[in-house]
Amino acid sequence: MVNLMKKEKAPLGDIQISKQAIATITYQAVQRSYGVVGLAPKNIADELAHAIVKDPTHGIDVEYKDKVINIDVYIIIEYGTRIKSVAASVANTVRYQVEKSLGIPVNEINVHVQGLRISNEEV
Repeated sequence: MVNLMKKEKAPLGDIQISKQAIATITYQAVQRSYGVVGLAPKNIADELAHAIVKDPTHGIDVEYKDKVINIDVYIIIEYGTRIKSVAASVANTVRYQVEKSLGIPVNEINVHVQGLRISNEEV
């Protein structure tokens, strides 16, 4: 079942944008952000669902109400980076990419840092 977010009339037909499409754009933007190691499950149910179905957008929630887009992103960042700077960078990158790709303004982007990871351990 496709959860339609926006339906718009165009001269040649209807344009429909799904929440999954917005989540995919968000995923690509998050992956390009400095300091982000990966996406994290938002809760235990999401973690179990991701174990069964390998959905790359498992740490992203898109909500659309009354022509307003709200996005929640759950991330794991690199230990040693400034958490506030990485979170702000992710929010700005996601906002820019979604608005550029869809032409729809984003109301709110909430970045939830679910953990830190040490990638390069010095032995």
